[in-house]
Amino acid sequence: MAALGCLLLMILPIIGFLAGQLLAGMDGAWIGAAIGLIGAIGFSAVTFYALLQAGRRR
Repeated sequence: MAALGCLLLMILPIIGFLAGQLLAGMDGAWIGAAIGLIGAIGFSAVTFYALLQAGRRR
């Protein structure tokens, strides 16, 4: 799960950048990259919280 979070931190901003560029040009590219980065950080935070909760149950 942690490896997936690290991978998403690299992949989602790139995908957002490309999708934003296709839809709205360079301004949209930076907004898409920011949205992808926020999504990846959010996923990493949820993953971190889930791992903490699983560690406390033992």
